[in-house]
Amino acid sequence: MSNDLNQFAGLDLLASSVIVLDPEARIVYANPAAENLLERPSKLLQNLALNELFLNSEELFEGFHQALAHQFAEKRQDLILERSGREPLHVHTIVTALDTLETPVLIELRENVQQVKLDREERMHDQNKENKELIRNLAHEIKNPLGGIRGAAQLLELELPEQDISERRAKELREYTQVIIKEADRLQVLVDRLLAPNRLPQVIADVNIHEVCERVRSLIMAEFPKGLSIKRDYDLSIPEFRGDQQQLIQVVLNIAHNAAQALIMRMAEGDAEIIFKTRVVRQVTLAKIRYRLALDLHIIDNGPGIPAEIRDRIFYPLVSGRDGGSGLGLTLAQAFITQHAGVIDCESRPGCTDFRILIPLP
Repeated sequence: MSNDLNQFAGLDLLASSVIVLDPEARIVYANPAAENLLERPSKLLQNLALNELFLNSEELFEGFHQALAHQFAEKRQDLILERSGREPLHVHTIVTALDTLETPVLIELRENVQQVKLDREERMHDQNKENKELIRNLAHEIKNPLGGIRGAAQLLELELPEQDISERRAKELREYTQVIIKEADRLQVLVDRLLAPNRLPQVIADVNIHEVCERVRSLIMAEFPKGLSIKRDYDLSIPEFRGDQQQLIQVVLNIAHNAAQALIMRMAEGDAEIIFKTRVVRQVTLAKIRYRLALDLHIIDNGPGIPAEIRDRIFYPLVSGRDGGSGLGLTLAQAFITQHAGVIDCESRPGCTDFRILIPLP
């Protein structure tokens, strides 16, 4: 069989993933790109059945049998192939019938990275617009009656009779009115935070992203001085760009603070870690606009990861993975990054959560 495999040696140089199957739909050959895509070495892939590769191999398996029956020379499909314990693969598949008995079918897998990225960015952009409208309407609906509730509680406290009831009873009633006033104040702070992106004007000036990261680093280290390491992996050639430094500090701080709180358990063990990483990417499309250069900022932590049930909703308002969290930090971060014509995204699994921010550069 090794001599037969020599005929596929040229496929080793391809950037797209290629697997060759025998008549029983078992893998005979996989090129290095396929090893990387499928995250398995060639030795483990050989003799593996096609239906063992993915949890939903039905369409791919059907294409294999059609090729085996020579119903076509080549079949193309866009598929989402699910894998146990890993992110699903968004791929363009090409099933090709070969004129050999021992290896009758070749399957090429091309990852649809760009299309998936564009679809996700478009969804997030639409979601951000909906969030802003929802937040604005909700905040105004809460704000007006809130002022009335607080004012009524203050008047009620002033009207409490001093002589007709005991001092102890008067004290208890004042405690009740104070609870109303304090809770109204707490809700007022929440409403102000909800309205913050719409209220605060942008203060545009030249921004150095590393000054932003260093400011946040000092704040986080002051709050979490033990058991946490914040590492820098900076590209110092990144130019300054026009933006609102205070907004960007708030963005990085919200993400890093969430990461630090998720790392409390690891801080106790002394191996909690956050990484600030900056790079430049070229020829990138953000919100359907092509930019020659963009800042690529990563905030990475080695925490437990974002719970799977909220992973797709973390930028929604009032969604939080932490008890007592307001669920506004990431919503505000997304709003501020959108104001900078950028996008924010997240990839998370146990042991690694990576928030990625892309902002156009001059």
